[in-house]
Amino acid sequence: MNEAKTMPKRQGGTWKRFKTQWTLQMMILPCIAFLIVFAYIPLAGNIIAFQNFKITSGFTGSEFVGLRNFIEMFKDPTFYQAMKNTVILSLLYLLVVFPMPLLFALLIHEIPFKRFKKIVQTTSYLPHFIAFAMVASMWIILLDPKGLVNETAQLLQIIQHPIEFWTEPGLFRPLSTLISIWKETGWGAIIFLAAIAGIQPDLYEAAMMDGAGRIKRIWHITLPNLIPLFAILFILKAGTLFTGNLDHSILLGNSFNKETSYVIEYYSLQMGLELTRYSYATAVSSFQAIMSLVLVLFANWFSGRVSGNRLF
Repeated sequence: MNEAKTMPKRQGGTWKRFKTQWTLQMMILPCIAFLIVFAYIPLAGNIIAFQNFKITSGFTGSEFVGLRNFIEMFKDPTFYQAMKNTVILSLLYLLVVFPMPLLFALLIHEIPFKRFKKIVQTTSYLPHFIAFAMVASMWIILLDPKGLVNETAQLLQIIQHPIEFWTEPGLFRPLSTLISIWKETGWGAIIFLAAIAGIQPDLYEAAMMDGAGRIKRIWHITLPNLIPLFAILFILKAGTLFTGNLDHSILLGNSFNKETSYVIEYYSLQMGLELTRYSYATAVSSFQAIMSLVLVLFANWFSGRVSGNRLF
């Protein structure tokens, strides 16, 4: 009886709360409409993955073929090559590129001079705002056999002959990873810097009074406070393992390095737009979506078991 008396009464119903918050609810309506139009309605188009879709016949008139497109996909060796390249490049991104913003944020946070810190932050953001077409052109020119990198290396007698960076398949993956680090590290560090700014200064002051040095303060105060954020971002990024990076594949890839640059999104694009195999391309995209969902669910479970942080 006492517990029943102490329980708070529910204030009004859902409709009453909606009326008191209607201005806030209206602000979210454009986002909901955007999701419905561009995310949920197009899901109906996935039905053509199970059809021999013809534009002239439409959704209702095209022949239903069941899983034939998926069977053909798993029999195509080019698909396996694209999937292998996609997974390797995505793993490199998760293991190398993804932690870089965290490390960079820690370094920026430890800079004692505020003016220099702002300069570093501002300059590190700039590559993110450059269109990747310009970034790719810049790096292609820099790493050209007659470009600045090769000319400088030969002048310093580091190499005797120019290195064919963009025609050597084995160099594409490290170069793609390097470019991703250069372009996105500064921008990705923003969210970690914001999280670091939210840590109570009293914790650092107490640690300093106890004799903790800079490394110990980072290890015992900063990193533990960033783990929940890092875990959530990891869960979200895990779903991109079967997505790859289409910009890198198209703009930095060529017929010489196709062995390592050809990703599954490029494969799907060619099947759909170049060869007009719309049903087959949809089957490939559906496979990607299913695998991404499985990876997000697994990453969410794994993060919960290891760090205790889950997205849902």
